[in-house]
Amino acid sequence: MTRSTVRCGQAPLAGLDPPMSCAPDIDWNALDFASFARLAGDVSLSKYQKIGFPDSYRAGFEEKIFADICAKLPRLRDRDLTVLDIGPGCSDLPMMLIELCRAQGHRLCFVDSAEMLAQLPDAPFIDKRPGLFPKCRAALADLRGGVAVALCYSVLHYVFVDANVFDFVDVAIELLAPGGEMLIGDIPNASKRARFFASDAGIAFHRRFTGGESPPPPAEASPARGKLDDAAVLGLLARARAADADAYVVPQGPGLPMANRREDILLRRP
Repeated sequence: MTRSTVRCGQAPLAGLDPPMSCAPDIDWNALDFASFARLAGDVSLSKYQKIGFPDSYRAGFEEKIFADICAKLPRLRDRDLTVLDIGPGCSDLPMMLIELCRAQGHRLCFVDSAEMLAQLPDAPFIDKRPGLFPKCRAALADLRGGVAVALCYSVLHYVFVDANVFDFVDVAIELLAPGGEMLIGDIPNASKRARFFASDAGIAFHRRFTGGESPPPPAEASPARGKLDDAAVLGLLARARAADADAYVVPQGPGLPMANRREDILLRRP
């Protein structure tokens, strides 16, 4: 199975993350902020495809993903806080966050393209801020030092394309209130992926997925250009700690669809 033969909504080879050929005019390997703005208005795509995933990578998984997010961001269960979601997309996850914030009396701020934000409902407690984070820093000045909980899920690798990931961490920490916490989730780490597919478990996983005996494709030479790897992830931790935030790499829950090759970063401001 090659990228050109992957059908819309069908998961690609286990070693790939996760291009499709649903829309032939879209390079699913090179999505950026502008690409997602176009995807948002494409009525031929599912809500999962609009955020860059085959249906099989998200359908039936998002409740588990949200439970994993909530476990890592316990302050979401507090009351009357300011919550920020950077790049929410338009799948079930932002809908779950909306309902949680409604129940807890939170103010919820979404930052994404105007086209993507238009896919999400409006409510008095929802504050939509169109823009590319962190380049929209000035538009978020009123939130500086006031965000109790921040979330950025499955977005950082696109920031790596569109902006500076160190700026991303700098601005994010600027926005956090004392005691604030942030989850930068679902980071595709090329080094972690290479370790997994070089292992017995990874080889078995690949063979189960493909139904053949061939080994996984060989890993790219390190560092993988244009991709996040151990050096980039650990560099972000060092950057956050230099800005007086606690920073940790944390694993995803084992029931999540790409837990074997993705991981999360948790930031906490003392």
